[in-house]
Amino acid sequence: QVQLVESGGGSVQAGGSLRLSCAASGSSFSSYTLGWFRRAPGQEREFVAALRWTHDKIDYADSVKGRSTISKDNAENTVYLQMHSLKPEDTAVYYCAAASHWLTNNADDSLYDYWGQGTQVTVSS
Repeated sequence: QVQLVESGGGSVQAGGSLRLSCAASGSSFSSYTLGWFRRAPGQEREFVAALRWTHDKIDYADSVKGRSTISKDNAENTVYLQMHSLKPEDTAVYYCAAASHWLTNNADDSLYDYWGQGTQVTVSS
């Protein structure tokens, strides 16, 4: 059974940085797509970033492009989301997600098979 456990959320001031981690277990992830999504209060879940475990195909939402970096540690089966220049509008619960195959559309949350419990990010102005 695939499990995803997020960590690293917290409260920061605008302009600050955070690194979120997603520890993945329960499978070999070589054919997986791992992604980050977020849900702000009263809003729908939205795509943030995603990568294929191999072949390094990476996508970012326009809202975070240039301010965020998604990366992975193969040895630790962990995916990271490094966020810089955080804005109050980045405040949300951030979720890690995994699809058991490579996706043609990394931003489509309906294509992901597994989800973590989420970690809260709060950015104050």
